[in-house]
Formats: sequence, C-alpha cells, structure tokens
Amino acid sequence: MAEGHDNATIARTLVVTERAVHKHIGNVFLKLGLPPSDSGHRRVLAVLAYLNNR
Repeated sequence: MAEGHDNATIARTLVVTERAVHKHIGNVFLKLGLPPSDSGHRRVLAVLAYLNNR
C-alpha cells in the first residue's frame, strides 16, 4: 500500500485474495481511526501515520 499498489496487485504479490487484502486494509484504517470518506485519501493518511510512528 505504501508503494501505491492497488488491492489486486497486493493480492497477487502476497498470493492471497483481493477480498483478504480489502479486509486487512480496512482493519488498518480502523486501527488508525480513518473512517470512510469521499476524499479517498485514507491510503495516503495510513502511510503517513506509519511513517510518523517509525
């Protein structure tokens, strides 16, 4: 996700289903307190939160 890949690419790389990737990314968003929004920037915000906590 931090490299800008979509769920399908992540799923292929990890040899899991897209549904599994969707579920795990959703859990990451929940843990970071990033609710669904129309802005579509949750992936960027998640990566920034990760980088800021390193």
